[in-house]
Amino acid sequence: MGLHGEGKLGKRVEGAYSRLANCTLCPRECRVNRLGDERGFCGSGEDPVVASWNLHRWEEPPISGTKGSGTIFFTHCTGRCLFCQNYPISQLGVGNVITIDDLADIMLELQDRGAHNINLVTPTHFVPQIMSALLKAIPRGLRLPLVYNSSGYENEGTLRLLEDVVDVYLPDVKYADDSIARELSGFAEYVAHNHVALREMYRQVGDRLLLDEQGVALRGMIIRHMVLPRKMAGTGAVMQWIADYLSPHVYVSIMDQYFPAYKAVGHPILGRKITPGEYESACKALEEAGLENGWLQEHDLTCAATHSD
Repeated sequence: MGLHGEGKLGKRVEGAYSRLANCTLCPRECRVNRLGDERGFCGSGEDPVVASWNLHRWEEPPISGTKGSGTIFFTHCTGRCLFCQNYPISQLGVGNVITIDDLADIMLELQDRGAHNINLVTPTHFVPQIMSALLKAIPRGLRLPLVYNSSGYENEGTLRLLEDVVDVYLPDVKYADDSIARELSGFAEYVAHNHVALREMYRQVGDRLLLDEQGVALRGMIIRHMVLPRKMAGTGAVMQWIADYLSPHVYVSIMDQYFPAYKAVGHPILGRKITPGEYESACKALEEAGLENGWLQEHDLTCAATHSD
């Protein structure tokens, strides 16, 4: 965290909180007064809501390391994915309202437990509260890299508040087609907002993944893409855009863990896992786009042997 609790971070917190009075934190720009307990699309008010926090060992190797990533799962979401595997948290509001001091304590607790980083999962709608907690936790000794783990549906102005605060961006690229993004996840103009967000993240941290002596990420960007049945995510177009408009050196994680959850159960397309052939096709799309760095999962051993790092 480059600002390290100095005056710059304090000013950023003021700027972030001003957005809550007329909320424009995400691309939906609901413009509700969350400081006055009005609720917009995500359902969040002024206070942070957290579902859980723990050491997580199942992220990409530079995030989990050997001891685990210090994940904090925030309740609510700016999307409405039919297949969300965490839907009780994201869409049903399961979680506990906490204070800013509590959030700072959670960060420090995870550090004390040996976490390699603080991994903010679905943080967009609580950016001001997170920054305020950092302002309290850093003087008390918080020194871990900050990971911003999001759907990739972001407001550029909000991301700019996070420059030199976030160390590692871990965004999704969920879709290449807006109509599918709206149908499956309720996102409005996902592709354009996602592209702007990725460019801003890239501007801040570049395509180099800086690692410590243990191979844990200190700074950089890893883009995640989950393969969906019948190529619904548009993997080929996604990979080509990353190569053409960001860099062929950007780290990409091609995920195969899709399974039908929530409203996808019984869905005519989403109601099954992906096949080895579908994952193989996604791997080939990565290669054909000329992307050089990243991780593939062992859905199919032939595919997984390519481009592992």
